[in-house]
Amino acid sequence: MANEMFIMLGWAWDIDLATQLAACHPTVPGDLQRLAWARAVIQVDPDHARTADLTRPLLAVPVPNPSTPLVIDGWHRIHRALSVGIAELPVVVLSEADERACRIRGGDA
Repeated sequence: MANEMFIMLGWAWDIDLATQLAACHPTVPGDLQRLAWARAVIQVDPDHARTADLTRPLLAVPVPNPSTPLVIDGWHRIHRALSVGIAELPVVVLSEADERACRIRGGDA
């Protein structure tokens, strides 16, 4: 079982494996308005968010589709950045194959 997981509704991803797979993908600037679409249902500890490293890339997966990737690691960074008026953070969006490899449950097959 993964040491760190992201769980949303009936879906779950292995963040340890996603981090390893992310090394094969480019880090690009990420627009937080586009990436934070699920923010309303994410619980964030504001005290932890104040210490979040904004230089560490967010990890996202192409779910529900590539044009609206879901952040699976980095919600405390997003919270901190938005709180101080930062509009972009570095992000790595996994490929569909890598997303499937680190998905623990949810979706089709």
